[in-house]
Amino acid sequence: MSEQIADVGRGVSLTYERLGGNDGTPLVLVPGLGQQLVAWPDGLCELFAERGYQVIRLDNRDVGGSTHAGFRPPAPQQMLFKRWDPAQYDLHDMAADTVGLLDALGLGAVHLVGMSMGGMISQTVAARYPQRVASLTSIMSTTGAARLGRPALSTWRRMFGRPARTRAEHVEASVRMYRHISSAGYPFDEAAVRATAGLSWDRDPRPAPGVGRQLAGILKSGDRTKELAAVTAPTLVVHGDRDMMVHPTGGAATARAIAGARLHTVPGMGHDLPAGAWPALVDLIDGHIGSTTGQSHTTTQSSTATTNSSAAPRSADAPNL
Repeated sequence: MSEQIADVGRGVSLTYERLGGNDGTPLVLVPGLGQQLVAWPDGLCELFAERGYQVIRLDNRDVGGSTHAGFRPPAPQQMLFKRWDPAQYDLHDMAADTVGLLDALGLGAVHLVGMSMGGMISQTVAARYPQRVASLTSIMSTTGAARLGRPALSTWRRMFGRPARTRAEHVEASVRMYRHISSAGYPFDEAAVRATAGLSWDRDPRPAPGVGRQLAGILKSGDRTKELAAVTAPTLVVHGDRDMMVHPTGGAATARAIAGARLHTVPGMGHDLPAGAWPALVDLIDGHIGSTTGQSHTTTQSSTATTNSSAAPRSADAPNL
């Protein structure tokens, strides 16, 4: 894969990579808060490409090689009282970026997969641009509803720690964070976390301001539950039962908000994409796409992912922040 840059309009350019043949079924992978396109592991992308997908992974605005805003990110107190810079963007702007990338690449309707904040962006694309989404998969994400899908208090404390000033500090901070939020049911791959963190720093040193602006964009967007009622794309919601960044109530709320959405809970999965879960995730997503197109390449359904069609836990079970 080689990085390319596309002008997506409104003064924003996005960096992206493609894997797989140009005649493959377009599968667009949208990363989460502060994450770059490398947050979608090469090995996972290759599994999708082997099944005939044209895999496109991207840097959202304000990270990696994409356009960075020039204004100062809001301080925590400003976020608390919703005092935004006039230039502060929101999830609707980031969804428009994604659609702008599809336009630049000459793509019509695509299969859209987003994790965490990327799930929020993908949900928004599906709600506002239904003709561009053949299917939606929202992974470890939420709706913005109050008291649902919130990080654990221990996770908040780590998020608002002192920003890294050097590459080494960034790598160590990433190891600490992912050791905290990673999938308890799978081995922790510290080497992989270090490699991704180092590569991310090399692509975009001192990422804290961009992450702050992205977080403000999430908070500015508020509760999107009513908007998600407009989603018509077949929707799969995937969430781990050990997620300390986005409580599983967020996944359940997403599935409730979108008519016909299916919720799959992955036992032992936290807020990451452990290698041991890749076959199950590929089976789930490929099977979901196949149910809409009749072209699934799934051969076996992994037993590590289970369907959970029950109601979400009560909001009292989510951390109250």
